[in-house]
Amino acid sequence: MTILTFIYVAAVVMLAFGASIFFHELGHYWVARRIGMKVEEFAVGFGPKIYGFARNGIEYSLRWIPAGGYVKLPQMITSEALEGHAHEPVPPAAPWQRVLVAFAGPMMNVVFAFAIATVIYFVGLPVAVNPSIIGYVEPNSPEAKMGIHEGDTIVSVDGHPVKSWQDITMDTILARTVALPVTIEHDGHEHTYNLQTSTDNALGLKMLNLDPRDHPDIARVIPGSPAEKVGLKAKDVIVSFGGVPIVSLEQLTELVRERGAKSSQIQIERDGKRLTLSITPMIDPSTQTGRIGVELVPSDTQVYIVEKPGPSPWSQVHDVINKTFETIGALIHSHETGVGVQDLSGPVGILSILAVETKTDFRLALSFLVLLNINLAIINLLPIPVLDGGHILIAVIEKIRRRPLSLRFIEVVTTGFAVLLIGFMLYVTFFGDVRRFSLYRAMFDDHSQIEQAAPPADAPAPQK
Repeated sequence: MTILTFIYVAAVVMLAFGASIFFHELGHYWVARRIGMKVEEFAVGFGPKIYGFARNGIEYSLRWIPAGGYVKLPQMITSEALEGHAHEPVPPAAPWQRVLVAFAGPMMNVVFAFAIATVIYFVGLPVAVNPSIIGYVEPNSPEAKMGIHEGDTIVSVDGHPVKSWQDITMDTILARTVALPVTIEHDGHEHTYNLQTSTDNALGLKMLNLDPRDHPDIARVIPGSPAEKVGLKAKDVIVSFGGVPIVSLEQLTELVRERGAKSSQIQIERDGKRLTLSITPMIDPSTQTGRIGVELVPSDTQVYIVEKPGPSPWSQVHDVINKTFETIGALIHSHETGVGVQDLSGPVGILSILAVETKTDFRLALSFLVLLNINLAIINLLPIPVLDGGHILIAVIEKIRRRPLSLRFIEVVTTGFAVLLIGFMLYVTFFGDVRRFSLYRAMFDDHSQIEQAAPPADAPAPQK
């Protein structure tokens, strides 16, 4: 990756993420002005001030970090609890005013998401060519005994239609049972099987015991290396490492680097048969990372086909909402799904995925922004002090009580939840994002190719 590419990706990520926060704050600002509430400050960006001016008693400023913005509203009680009293005394705002202002931020995120989705509809959306075709079925496995074959196509998982292995993986992870109904097409006929999942992988998430057609090959085994010692050979196909299905050369390289001097299971395919070997990567003294001593045939470029026009704005937003609530449901039923808080993405993960999508194609970055803004809206409406939903909850309670809550009580509750929220974000970052950082890096290093026209319906799908 060139320095210009890095600068481009970094700039787009900061501006795109910042735009989502900015429009959220713009919603608060616009509604507050419309209903006559006091606005003390509106800033674009964070950090030291680049330029600022005051007009009609409001300070406007442009700041150095283009990662969003903020608006200071002294009549919002939780704002006063966190930021201190206003510059000058202001009359208390009515509960209905605070509800409208608080609701305006998430609503603006929804409006922004629809606006982006409309742009995607007209410019098109790249879709990865990664068909849900089964690449290998272990002989004598439960799946093979059921009659599942290599080359069969998975049609649905847990009742959800699937078109790619990304769909298969997501629906498997979010399912609330370890045994899933999976519909598979063979020779033009569909059959539904009740398949057991497994979690014997480094990610600790449920996966089907089936693989896509997408594994790197060994081109050469270096003499004296760990690979030679355990019997790896040229033309072996690497299927999994450390229990994680391998989908690209870069992903395998990162997994091996992380497991220097650690015994790991490596599964290969040789002459149509699967073999599982135990290998301990050596530590490269120059890089202090793991190596097994093989040269791999690079994966082919990931191909995307542009659907133009793209999905309708409503279908994009509807799909994001469904996935969001399915994820929430998976967390609530963590015991059944195996999905935990550590499997969520924090700020590092969000920015990493946005960087990957930006590097691949700007339209994929736009699609991720639709997801990001809808999620910001949903999360901010949770009835938790510090968030917009907390403002709404406090305003409703005060309306019912017909008198304000104690400012001291609000300060304590708001501060407590602020600490919990920060702690939650740190937990997700260190136990989720950091754990997956090598995968983000591998995804970032993958090569891609955007096709502007869809291939004929009878054309074979590109393979890596």
